[in-house]
Amino acid sequence: MRWVEGGGQGNLESVFPVLNILVFATAAFVLLWSLFFVIKDRPVILKQLFAAGAVEAVLLLQTITAAISLMGEPREMPTWEFWGYVFTILIILPGAALWAFAERTKWSSVVLAVGAFTVIFLQFRLIQLWG
Repeated sequence: MRWVEGGGQGNLESVFPVLNILVFATAAFVLLWSLFFVIKDRPVILKQLFAAGAVEAVLLLQTITAAISLMGEPREMPTWEFWGYVFTILIILPGAALWAFAERTKWSSVVLAVGAFTVIFLQFRLIQLWG
């Protein structure tokens, strides 16, 4: 599957490094912000949940890009395992955000931090599978 970039030919694979960096950067931001709130003994605030939503938006974009790429050229990888990680990475932060919103103590920040850390870990695993 080809697309045009600046008049030249490129392929969809060149989008993945940018998406990886965005996932790592946004999830690390949420993780560090949540850990700061843990240290300050404060619950999650709505702005942190919006930041988690931004991570989720990047993850959705990554999922769509991966699906399009796999339709064009099948890869030598365990497909069921790849999509299992994709599904898991997509549900972790919304679940953590719902739990953090319901829990109005310092532990809500811990829950969001664990969710963001899990996204970072699963993203590393997706990169290994995509390899």
